[in-house]
Amino acid sequence: MSNHEAAANALVPTLCEVTKIVDETPDVKTFFVSTKDGKKPFTPMPGQLGMFSLINVGEGMFSVASQGENHLEFSIKRCGMLTDALHEIRVGQTVGIRGPYGNGFPIEKCKGKDMLYIGGGIGLAPVSSLIRYSFEHREDFGKIDVLYGSRSYDDLVYKDLLFDQWTKQENTKVHVTIDGPDPRWEGNVGFVPSFLEQVNPDPKGKIVVLCGPPIMIKFCLQSLDKMGYTDDQVITTLEMRMKCGVGKCGRCNIGSHYICLDGPVFTVAELKTMPNEF
Repeated sequence: MSNHEAAANALVPTLCEVTKIVDETPDVKTFFVSTKDGKKPFTPMPGQLGMFSLINVGEGMFSVASQGENHLEFSIKRCGMLTDALHEIRVGQTVGIRGPYGNGFPIEKCKGKDMLYIGGGIGLAPVSSLIRYSFEHREDFGKIDVLYGSRSYDDLVYKDLLFDQWTKQENTKVHVTIDGPDPRWEGNVGFVPSFLEQVNPDPKGKIVVLCGPPIMIKFCLQSLDKMGYTDDQVITTLEMRMKCGVGKCGRCNIGSHYICLDGPVFTVAELKTMPNEF
């Protein structure tokens, strides 16, 4: 089947080539992928996902961390059989890509607002798609704060973006913390929720985009509530629950909602209308 024929079937991946691999941390790599004729397999909106497959191994749903004119970027953490295999591939490897899936971040809701992006660990990958979009469309957004943390200095992803590119952006502040001390680190030491309260960003006119480990999200939501943020101001994403992406497997349902069809991006106000299963 040709790529053109495959594109007509949403469940058949487009054969792509890995054109570049960046080692972000000891267990996170960013894969640049393009079609065999040097194009993007699809054009996602910030927060959407793609199904990434490796022949004879399997497939998995991953956030599109970024995109260029002719490629997509997926930052993938090594944590299982498929991701173990993905971390062993080399530039030039053929992989399958299909998508986009999910609703993406509500860009219209964010326009004209100050933005607070909160990420933990690999949770910065989905958030980074909107961070980059907001820099590319800087006139549509107010002040930008990026607050990010990881277990250790070695586990910080996108160091070049955090400490070089993003800090140079207009009306932008980048706040970074790690869980424990490290002789190479002169910044804040402590968990993300407590660091968030220390930074204490003003909730007035602000939208929060939050993604990270479930326990971090839980305590960040408590901190945000304490600081005066409303449930409608806070946006998070539940893509970790997604499997097939098309509402057929039932793995991602919460009550009557299918995360892949209704989400994965929700405000906290929307989540509170659902059964407490997430």
